[in-house]
Amino acid sequence: MASLYIPVWVLLTQILMHFAKTGAKVPAIIVFGDSSVDAGNNNVISTLLKSNFQPYGRDFFGGRPTGRFSNGRIPPDFISEAFGLKPSVPAYLDSMYSISDFATGVCFASAGTGYDNATSDVLNVIPLWQEVEYYKEYQNKLRAYLGRRKANRVLSGALYLVSLGTNDFLENYYIFPQRQSQFTVEQYQDFIVGLSGNFLREIYSLGARKISLTGLPPMGCLPLERSTNLFGHECVEDYNKVALEFNGKLKGLVKKLNEDLPRLKLVFTESAYDAIYQIIKKPTSYGFDVARVACCSTGTFEMSYLCSKINPLTCTDANKYVFWDAFHPTERTNKIIVDNIIGLLLKEFNN
Repeated sequence: MASLYIPVWVLLTQILMHFAKTGAKVPAIIVFGDSSVDAGNNNVISTLLKSNFQPYGRDFFGGRPTGRFSNGRIPPDFISEAFGLKPSVPAYLDSMYSISDFATGVCFASAGTGYDNATSDVLNVIPLWQEVEYYKEYQNKLRAYLGRRKANRVLSGALYLVSLGTNDFLENYYIFPQRQSQFTVEQYQDFIVGLSGNFLREIYSLGARKISLTGLPPMGCLPLERSTNLFGHECVEDYNKVALEFNGKLKGLVKKLNEDLPRLKLVFTESAYDAIYQIIKKPTSYGFDVARVACCSTGTFEMSYLCSKINPLTCTDANKYVFWDAFHPTERTNKIIVDNIIGLLLKEFNN
């Protein structure tokens, strides 16, 4: 029975993607968030959290390290392609691109950021409020390029992808004492959900009407967390529990905002958590050999500059690994995650 299900799912995805390419109603993909969706904005800021060097990007177009935290493409790239747009979404701060490139898709995300401004301070990355300021600047450039009326149609018809929150917990709350002294973990969840609501209302006030919100992944199963787990290097289920609780609260926020804000279509892609968790727990069912450690270096704690091109331990075939570095999925994993949510996104937004 299971062997029949996969081809049917693949066929459905292909049909939906064909429909998107022949009658796309989403003129652009606009991205806010962290390293899960950063296309290279951190390249030009003063931070240690970069990935614009090999072996990052070795499976991207031309083998080019763009600043994406993967061996290849990341979810917004696959989503853009599925909507009949270009196969990759460029970073706003990348000088290789101009407003003509950004007219059909642009990424404002910054690796290491979070909803909490204190999170972006940890590694000196772009805070979420600054991502919004760049978006305002982009709006002005787009109106100058396309004309106000056409630009406003693009801005209201665009699909906004929002993906962040993991760093608020793993790089901030669980490491530094400040937030723990102020909040229990449940209270911190509520605090972050409140910040998320403020952000979503702000981009709505700026014209966003189609928004896909991604919650936390099973963050206790990231190789970095497993490597520090003294109990057999298994997933840290307490962290996964927090992720699920937080996602449940985000789902409640989504319901409220859809009720409160006219013409808003806000979708929470909760199946992304389930997809990642299933891949990690049953990697061979998805064609992977390794889920506990990552491809790069020893695969236990390395990311960014610790993910070295010359390290002899880096795997030769990333397609066999669920994770590329200790925090981020491989391109193949990203593609499977998108395959699990693209049907919902096309159904909800391609009209």
